[in-house]
Amino acid sequence: MSEHKSGRRQGPREMVSGGEWIYGRNPVEEALAAGRRTVMEVVLPPPGPTEDEQLARIRDEAHARRVTVRTMQREQLDKLTRFGHHQGVAAKTTGYPYVGFEEILRDVEDDENALVVVLDHLEDPQNVGSILRTACAVGVTGVVIPEDRASGVTPAAVRASAGGAEHVKVAHVVNIVRAMEDLKEAGAWLTGLDKCEGAKDYTEVDFKGRVGLVVGAEGEGLSRLVREKCDFVAALPMPGGFESLNAGVAAAVAMYEILRQRTNR
Repeated sequence: MSEHKSGRRQGPREMVSGGEWIYGRNPVEEALAAGRRTVMEVVLPPPGPTEDEQLARIRDEAHARRVTVRTMQREQLDKLTRFGHHQGVAAKTTGYPYVGFEEILRDVEDDENALVVVLDHLEDPQNVGSILRTACAVGVTGVVIPEDRASGVTPAAVRASAGGAEHVKVAHVVNIVRAMEDLKEAGAWLTGLDKCEGAKDYTEVDFKGRVGLVVGAEGEGLSRLVREKCDFVAALPMPGGFESLNAGVAAAVAMYEILRQRTNR
């Protein structure tokens, strides 16, 4: 039942009749708050006297934006969200609002403390979403993702980011190595995360100034050309003997080291 009514093609995703369904309380709330997408409709549980504050905020914001709000059978919502963890909440929106890479380059040139995260062909939307969540938390300048052989900012990635993806500038690029060259020309020093011979301990890298953090793909790490384009390669110590960290966890540790260095001047 409807309560109220109103009124960028970005890679493969869960598309439905000209839009896509994002899901989960935080992603839907943040999409409405950020205002970067057009939201066509919102699905919520039926209103009632025991409705919690977050659901009430989502409902009120949708009404304020003159967006249709309706209820839906759980089975139908499961199918629309491909059985994602939707918490009974979803929104039909336009595609993820990527920015042009040139915009991120301008931001780097304008900010002597810019931080850009470059993802080297990560394929797991959970990792991409986790990294975007941390990137939002630490205030990165932007995130760069290759267009091919990589996960974009899909609804699953938005869910994993807890909605943080809605507040981060993300650019799709055709050639990740060329994008790294452009970032270096803009003044950024690039550090790749990789456990390889000659890598520094991540705490020994000077992360002040314009910085790019390059995160390798799950399992394979940095590709050869990407590693060669980095100014430094850093590794996280693993004295426990386990030789691999989830890409999202490794990126989060490094981003907070960058933040630590910049706040402990």
